[in-house]
Amino acid sequence: MAGGFLSMAHPAVTLSGIAGNVISFLVFLAPVSTFVQVYRKKSTGGFSSVPYVVALFSSVLWIFYALVKTNSRPLLTINAFGCGVEAAYIIVYLLYAPRKARLRTLAYFFLLDVAAFALIVVVTLYFVTKPYQVKFLGSVCLAFSMAVFVAPLSIIFKVIKTKSVEFMPIGLSFFLTLSAVAWFCYGLFTKDPYVMYPNVGGFFFSCVQMALYFWYRKPKNTAVLPTTSDSISTLSIAAGVGATQRVIELPAGTHAFTILSVSPIPILGVHKVEVTTAAAEQAPDGVAADKEQQLNNRPEVIEITAAV
Repeated sequence: MAGGFLSMAHPAVTLSGIAGNVISFLVFLAPVSTFVQVYRKKSTGGFSSVPYVVALFSSVLWIFYALVKTNSRPLLTINAFGCGVEAAYIIVYLLYAPRKARLRTLAYFFLLDVAAFALIVVVTLYFVTKPYQVKFLGSVCLAFSMAVFVAPLSIIFKVIKTKSVEFMPIGLSFFLTLSAVAWFCYGLFTKDPYVMYPNVGGFFFSCVQMALYFWYRKPKNTAVLPTTSDSISTLSIAAGVGATQRVIELPAGTHAFTILSVSPIPILGVHKVEVTTAAAEQAPDGVAADKEQQLNNRPEVIEITAAV
């Protein structure tokens, strides 16, 4: 049993299969916290159901591949679990999604998880001869898996464009990297190229995501200072070069902040930034605020010098 589960005659296959199951188990459970919030708020919050519909299709596809190939118990067990989990996510989504999102999700589900999967089953069993069924179905699984692994490119481009890793959790990327390594080893030890090759791409894109996370992540206890276009006025400086003045308002209690430049031109020389920690409140009936409050709300001028 080259692909046997818990077969000590092939310890490398057994260990890689167990590792793949354990890590993929954690990956499948990663969205649980999201759906707990959906249940508490009774709302999906506007996020898409497409990843869960696609993940369900991937699970049923790999289950069918494991059944046709036989002796692929690790693939069968973890994808059976994933199939149940993804189906539960979709059901919760349908319960709390708006009507338009619910109809769209049902359309995706019947188009991909029902119609497309049924077509693959019919073609495999009735139009492909038995000796070539594993090869045909494995090629379909390989192509779909590569498409799934390439999907994070949209997130990667968004991170590079916005220079923010808000929508790319590092924990999920880390476990996806470990999962790709485990399943690559399983495919290598069982001589299964349809399991091995897609995880090369999965490992690469997961590593890219982690590298971008550490490159663009912001240090803790800092606040990025927003600027408003209506507060920009042109100034003149001694050198005769045009500059802009931006009034930046900090949230109350902020003591540390980071200034991000959105211009391709680096900050040179000495510049001053006016920062106010709170806007002066207008007293009722047109009465001016007391002097002490005005002093507390007085803008603070910060000088910025070029880094050496």
